[in-house]
Amino acid sequence: MIKNYILFFCFVLNFIATNIFSQEIKIFTREDFDLNGDVKSCLVITDYGKEEYDFDENGLLAKSVTRYSDSDYDVTYYQYDGGFLKEKRLENYRENTFDTSTSIAHFYELDTLGTKKITEKIVSYEKEFVDQYEYFYDTDDRVVKIIRTNNNGTDETGIEYTSYKDEQTRTYRLNGVEQKSIRTSSRKAKNGTLEKVILTKKFLNGDPITAKEEIFDASDQLISTIHFGYDEKTQQFVPEHTTIFTYDSSGALSKLVEKKGNSEKVKEYIYQYDDREQGNWVKQIITPDNAYTTRRIKYFEFQEEVEEEE
Repeated sequence: MIKNYILFFCFVLNFIATNIFSQEIKIFTREDFDLNGDVKSCLVITDYGKEEYDFDENGLLAKSVTRYSDSDYDVTYYQYDGGFLKEKRLENYRENTFDTSTSIAHFYELDTLGTKKITEKIVSYEKEFVDQYEYFYDTDDRVVKIIRTNNNGTDETGIEYTSYKDEQTRTYRLNGVEQKSIRTSSRKAKNGTLEKVILTKKFLNGDPITAKEEIFDASDQLISTIHFGYDEKTQQFVPEHTTIFTYDSSGALSKLVEKKGNSEKVKEYIYQYDDREQGNWVKQIITPDNAYTTRRIKYFEFQEEVEEEE
């Protein structure tokens, strides 16, 4: 699967998306940042800011820092209990001063009595209630219902799973009105291998508005994306632009082609790697833009246990 090579604002966007349309709770690991081996920390430097990521010894994200400047930055802390996310704190600093008015904390409780349920409580650092989410799971450990409660009332999102031949579909309904559907299927590629196709449709008040088709190769790498708009006259989804991804022999993104109408834009990616056995890229250059991203990576240095001869 394609990795998110430019990581800036990743967690800001994730937080916004989570609170607008909450779904399954996501736990981030090294693999989500295209990192191999026992990475302890990763500092991502671009021409528009810095992002820092710290991981625990199990590879789980423990801390992230988004730096807009030396005095303006956001810090997110993650706490786990046996791999279960127990707490997430988002602390905002402006002019080197902690801003309690915009900082919030997420607390998670796991209930396994009967079918699984996770409760997420969100409160501000000023100890004001913000939101509560209750995630209900079925016996296959799939989220089937999400209840959101806040000062504006209660909303319920139902998630229905259906299968037809080789297709599996998840349908999200907010208070009974369809919001999104995700259909996963497979097809044979020209080279004879199987490709995975994920078609996501979004709705507003039950009416279709946009769609996106993602195609993954046999190695689960994203090779193309087509974005659709909805034509009210024909009542059909119409393709608006396409993105095609190409990878090098190591699995890193090497070329990106964006097509919209008769125009085509091509970007190529060049990497420099560290000297580790598994190897991580430490610099990425995008041409012809000459944009670059630099990563400073630190590793855990585990000492191998040697048994003493008796």
